[in-house]
Amino acid sequence: MKSEFEVVSGVIKARRTVKPAKMNGKIIPDNLVEQLLELADWAPTHKHTEPWRFIVYPNAKAKEFVSEHAELYRTSTKEDKFNKDKFEKILANGSNVSHIIICYMKRDPEKRVPEIEEISASAAAIENILLAAQSSGIAGFWSTGGMTHTDEMKQYLGLIHEDIIMGIIYLGYT
Repeated sequence: MKSEFEVVSGVIKARRTVKPAKMNGKIIPDNLVEQLLELADWAPTHKHTEPWRFIVYPNAKAKEFVSEHAELYRTSTKEDKFNKDKFEKILANGSNVSHIIICYMKRDPEKRVPEIEEISASAAAIENILLAAQSSGIAGFWSTGGMTHTDEMKQYLGLIHEDIIMGIIYLGYT
């Protein structure tokens, strides 16, 4: 029988990035995604600020999001900088995924801790999601591409200037 250390070590060592193109479109039960998000809440945080926030796009909404993400790229990019391959790649990310989770850091209004600590706590919450997904047989891709770190994406999501988008997690089965 494996020790707890061996089990955790195995999950950490087995976790790999799986791009959405390698996912098969099989739907993850929503309650399982909710469980992944609950495990994010166990990330370490200073002064209990729990700065991580998640916007979840399940199934058809995930496809709708990537379509809108691609269109945001098209309308926000100057013609001489627009890359059709990048546009197509953003669009294709929704083809085989089950869920998309936008992860962002919501700054403590009282600023009781340095911003880097809240960024770090949010990243730890994301890693909890990815490790829990791995242990559940779910593939994950933490992306910071496309329009992720732009003011246009913040505006699209209804975020404020101080919020920091940490990435987009694409989840699915392979």
